[in-house]
Amino acid sequence: MKQYDDEALINLIKESKTRRNGFEMVVRQYSEKLYWQIRRIVLIHEDADDVLQNTFIKAWNSLDTFHGDSKLYTWLSRIAINEALDFMRKKKVRASLSTDDVESGIVQQLLADTYFNGDETEAQLQEAIAQLPEVQKTVFMLRYYEEMKYSEISKITGTTEGGLKASYHIAVKKIEDFFKQHD
Repeated sequence: MKQYDDEALINLIKESKTRRNGFEMVVRQYSEKLYWQIRRIVLIHEDADDVLQNTFIKAWNSLDTFHGDSKLYTWLSRIAINEALDFMRKKKVRASLSTDDVESGIVQQLLADTYFNGDETEAQLQEAIAQLPEVQKTVFMLRYYEEMKYSEISKITGTTEGGLKASYHIAVKKIEDFFKQHD
């Protein structure tokens, strides 16, 4: 698939005549990357698909608020992460269970998910990540899986780079402790 640069895509979505076509190009270009970003938060394939769809709906409805101050992917990531975290909060409320019960239930669903192709170690990693507080979870996933720089994560989360580094360090320590306890 041909990749378009941000400037070309932004020009297309800013013009009313080419907005729809430009947005379709944005969806094609960033769907897979955003899907995996969302999937690492919600864990379940069907949930990730729903959140991805909501992300693009929100992005479409917010096109006029995008001024090009950040990269298009950064803007979409911010929307995707917020949608995924909102989804998880709502899922916890609907389940009316404690946070630990819901998160371990999600891990059980992950292991039963036919789209999950990881091994037991990957499932344990997902369980450890699920137990992290939101900020630590988000920073860890963007840094570990997406290999994003702290400056980029800062734009997405609105947190200082120093705060992000501290959160990442604490998250890694908690994950290491989780593996030591489950060895």
